[in-house]
Amino acid sequence: MVAAGSELGFGKVFTDRMLFAEWREESGWGVARIQPYQPFSIDPAGMVFHYGQAIFEGLKAYRWQDGRVALFRPDMNARRFNQSADRLCLPPVPEELFVEGIARLVELEREWIPTAPGTSLYIRPVLMGVEAALGIRPADRCWFYVVLSPVGAYYRNGFAPTSIRVEDRYVRAVAGGTGEAKTGANYASSLRAGLKAKEQGFDQVLWLDGKEHRYVDEVGSMNMFFAYGDTIVTAPLSGAILAGITRDSVLSLARELGYRAEERPIEVGELLADIEAGRVTEAFGTGTAAVITPVGRLGYRERTIPVGDGGVGRVTQRLYDTLTGIQSGAVADPFGWLRFVGK
Repeated sequence: MVAAGSELGFGKVFTDRMLFAEWREESGWGVARIQPYQPFSIDPAGMVFHYGQAIFEGLKAYRWQDGRVALFRPDMNARRFNQSADRLCLPPVPEELFVEGIARLVELEREWIPTAPGTSLYIRPVLMGVEAALGIRPADRCWFYVVLSPVGAYYRNGFAPTSIRVEDRYVRAVAGGTGEAKTGANYASSLRAGLKAKEQGFDQVLWLDGKEHRYVDEVGSMNMFFAYGDTIVTAPLSGAILAGITRDSVLSLARELGYRAEERPIEVGELLADIEAGRVTEAFGTGTAAVITPVGRLGYRERTIPVGDGGVGRVTQRLYDTLTGIQSGAVADPFGWLRFVGK
């Protein structure tokens, strides 16, 4: 049923079932159901198409060697989902519906969970306004659904250093906008800069702040970290940056492992100087899809410079090994992050 890890890719194969629930303004949430995976029929005037009133989440389930299935921090995803919903004037999804509905769906589809190293079952919850109307206002009818996809590595080369280009023209988000919400428009608006970066030989884009174009925000769809020896630094949550669950996990894990972890503004000129002087020894991005992605070189305007020796640094490797070890059951979970499904 499930292809080998190297053949899966990311988000191209879907399981047999999905979770679905409908909300109406006059009656609230209806009874949720698990149904066959199938296309939707939405009116051409559906508000999601015209005004982008939609949000999503991303989390994973892991199948352990002993047969148990673990979800990684689903309660935190549920809270962030509803924070995004509030920002886009969508109805909150009860946390029990979100977490227990996903757990039940994953239990029914457990045979779809791959077991090869580096693989998992990706979980995509979505909430969108489907009312057929062209007036600009919150939709009075919304759908919540969850689909599942067995996945391999997010990047084709797996856990290997990537290259990133600092974007100094386009911006991903600004404080007060929707940058801290997980909504599709944030990602659609990033595509142009991403294509430009790939044309220049880079894998991803490092976004700067939308006001001064001086301070590091995010990289691609991930939060960004820089290691100064045994100190790791990431940008603060300014209202323009997604509060990444992997970001939060890495900050907690780094401190547990004896590293110093800081959240502070990172000015791009100072960052480049620190990289060239060898003070920045490693760089990596964090996110649900790829977990931790090492960065080997950084390009800014006419300059491209290696980070450290251009390879995977010892701090990055240790954080990756420990975090993925917790997720897969190879390393003890001292934080209580895992929720087991079914038996």
